[in-house]
Amino acid sequence: MKHFALLAATAAAALTLAGCGDQSSGGGAGGTRDQIRAVGSSTVYPFATAVAELFVQGNAGMKSPIIESTGTGGGMKLFCAGVGAQYPDIANASRRIKKSEFDDCQKNGVKDIIEVQIGVDGLAFAESNRGPGLKLTPKIVYEALAANPYGKGPNKTQNWNDVDPSLPAIPISVFGPPSTSGTRDSLAELILEKGCQSDPAMKALKDENEDEYKATCTRVREDGKYVDSGENDNLIVQKLDKNPNAIGVFGYSFLEENNDKLNDIPIDGVEATYETVSTGKYPGARPLYIYVKKAHMQAIPGLQGFLNAYAANWGPNGALTKRGMVAAPEDVRKGSAEAVKSLAVLDGSKLK
Repeated sequence: MKHFALLAATAAAALTLAGCGDQSSGGGAGGTRDQIRAVGSSTVYPFATAVAELFVQGNAGMKSPIIESTGTGGGMKLFCAGVGAQYPDIANASRRIKKSEFDDCQKNGVKDIIEVQIGVDGLAFAESNRGPGLKLTPKIVYEALAANPYGKGPNKTQNWNDVDPSLPAIPISVFGPPSTSGTRDSLAELILEKGCQSDPAMKALKDENEDEYKATCTRVREDGKYVDSGENDNLIVQKLDKNPNAIGVFGYSFLEENNDKLNDIPIDGVEATYETVSTGKYPGARPLYIYVKKAHMQAIPGLQGFLNAYAANWGPNGALTKRGMVAAPEDVRKGSAEAVKSLAVLDGSKLK
């Protein structure tokens, strides 16, 4: 009898979502779905797939969630497109949702969004273990990669020693994330902007002309020195193995996972380690998030259980840290656990 009641509830939920989808799409693109669907960050992807495995193990008969690595920006675009079975339930993000993305969500009927910080990650800089042993700062990285450093004209630097004489005379070659990636956003915010602001005139420019400041401080050169390597971070690891003098930029978990092949490049003298990332001492430390549609919570079978699986495994000794994620501080984990329980929705007034 209990099994019949569960099936009936699931069917009712599916019908609810179908109606929701019809409403959001003018009645033409509704339907039902009995699998959770998450899109977004390539950094969060391995952790989301780990949670999917744990969820299936703990919920007999449930289908495995569909997890897609689209990049944070691409995932947000899909997530914010609407409410209903044809749209994802969850957006994985390696940075916080932007105000512009939140506004797009609202415009498309995605009104109630649950924000959950699942952990912390580091924006790692790495080289092959046969590499030159580089040591970098945000200022050096900015002057090497910016399209128009300090607004003084196109970047002409060719070798690392053109940027700083203490560095070796080897070509600048950086494999990194595309513009749709949250990792690229983190590179801009945590490293490039800090380097750019070493010039007091750039701090003044931020107050005078925000658009010009962003273009000057965050736009990356397109002459081949920085190579957009897609959303597959493992591909960057392979490229570093073939190019010992090159640098890769990706999430800390990929550095830890490949520490037999790669060496960390310290930033401001601080190496990316579990401790430096978790305490925020490492300059490239950043939070990881998932965003969930509250309208889908009752409509998609198992969605609450999936969130519970995250909360049960994101602690310092949990399954996710064993996969390479850094546990968030205890107060953050408590707040995130409360968000999973209460399903409180995000107030977008403080977003940037």
